[in-house]
Amino acid sequence: MKRIKTIQQLLDYGVVAVVRATSGEMAIKTIEAIVKGGIKAIEITMTVPGSIDIIKDMAEKYKNSDVIIGAGTVLDPETARICILNGAEFVVSPQLNGDTVKLCNRYRIAVIPGVMTVKEAVEALECGVEIIKLFPGNAFGPAIIGAFKGPLPQANFMPTGGVNLENVKDWVKKGAVAIGTGSELTRGAESGDFEAVSEMAQKFVEEFKKAKEGE
Repeated sequence: MKRIKTIQQLLDYGVVAVVRATSGEMAIKTIEAIVKGGIKAIEITMTVPGSIDIIKDMAEKYKNSDVIIGAGTVLDPETARICILNGAEFVVSPQLNGDTVKLCNRYRIAVIPGVMTVKEAVEALECGVEIIKLFPGNAFGPAIIGAFKGPLPQANFMPTGGVNLENVKDWVKKGAVAIGTGSELTRGAESGDFEAVSEMAQKFVEEFKKAKEGE
């Protein structure tokens, strides 16, 4: 049931914040700013120094809330297992790795692998993946979802990379069930302006909601 609930939360929330940072302290402040702004799905990438400890601390901090903590840039099943043991509720990969998906299925953890081709998307569906990450989104543009949806109307796609406030509506209109956003969202953190991160988070939530409602 936990996996099913997490997937439903990801679909309900619609916006997944991808957190990359040059230090653990910066990552934590960024996460807190994002949550303050209203985004409830947080993907902590393995490129952040001390990422496993951050996942553990954030999972503990938000365990009694509606915020869900996930792990990103997970390249192999070994890393996925470590993340899961430290509290990650979902696992995101830039690529489709069958062994990683299999491990997440074994422990009933939501897994979102990245694909670039219809062949990979079909393989993800055959592995039981519920949400497929289109990555990098800026290499395609929103029209790619329509192309994928032609032969695969049953697939749920989440673009990441190149998603910004200006094109959220276009991605959703083409069929995205959720979006992943990183640098566009967290740019303020680079200069220590975490209030700007909160403001941007709020804008992403509002834009996604309006797009879903067809405004």
